[in-house]
Amino acid sequence: MFWLKKLLSQLVMPIPFSIMLLVLAAVLWRTNRIKLLQFGRMLLVSAIVVLTLTSQSQVSYFLANSLESQHNVNHQPIAGSCVVMVLGSGNSEQQGHTAVQQLSSTALARLTEGVRQFRLGQQCTLIVSGWSGGYLKTAHATIMAQAAEELGIPKASIVAFNEPKDTIEEAHALQQLIGLQPFRLVTSATHMPRAMMIFTSLGMQPQPAPSDFIAHQGFWWRLDADQLLASQKSIHEYVGMLWLHIKGMAAD
Repeated sequence: MFWLKKLLSQLVMPIPFSIMLLVLAAVLWRTNRIKLLQFGRMLLVSAIVVLTLTSQSQVSYFLANSLESQHNVNHQPIAGSCVVMVLGSGNSEQQGHTAVQQLSSTALARLTEGVRQFRLGQQCTLIVSGWSGGYLKTAHATIMAQAAEELGIPKASIVAFNEPKDTIEEAHALQQLIGLQPFRLVTSATHMPRAMMIFTSLGMQPQPAPSDFIAHQGFWWRLDADQLLASQKSIHEYVGMLWLHIKGMAAD
């Protein structure tokens, strides 16, 4: 089910979806039937439109900002027992590189915000999460924990969840550790609305601390890969929230 969910979600992302349309158009263009040729032209135009719109600044900004504007940067000091949960992202495995250098840009943005939140409290615990992805030798959470140490967090204050594959599993793992205790939740700003839905559906009390803001306005006529990536990340979140509603999680 996990891999099926990942596969289906990828098919509706702008790049895979456009490639699929282009492949279908190429197949149909090899036929001699007028109606199929016309349908192939329509698919070709659709692929161009999808890539153009999602690479355009205003469209990308609208998609990302609609998610990111739901939660502001959190500057509030943390009183009492302090738990900071940083959701996983990704990393590479490069021999000779530090753990910080191995983190993806998203993971690094999340971790640095997690470190900042850690320092807003007293005697905090920093929790990092993420599995190996099925192809890395070391779990992502282990690399995150090593990177946190490199950024000055004491090893004794770090807990690593090496098993969770997605946000739902991360929420269940944290619930088993802290119950319904309030905590700071750190993840990308586009991912924060969906993450909040998941954690609150379990009765937990997350305090959002978004990071990795990607909504940026630019010239309307400029198309670039950064805008396309921002659109793709945003669409991924909308699809994820739709999936939660279909499962009924948001209503639990």
